[in-house]
Amino acid sequence: MIKFVTFFLIGMLVLGMFGRLKVPGTRGRKLSKPGKCPRCGRYSIGPGKCECGSGRRKG
Repeated sequence: MIKFVTFFLIGMLVLGMFGRLKVPGTRGRKLSKPGKCPRCGRYSIGPGKCECGSGRRKG
């Protein structure tokens, strides 16, 4: 039983160390906000016009 608890705690420490690692290519970038239609306010996925018929979406 003590072995199991010890291995569990060591495993949790290893996972915690991996969680603190930073991905080298990101350099602190955040995800961009999804585009919204200026007319109806709906979120849009992909390029093109909104379904409401207005022009381009604000990104």
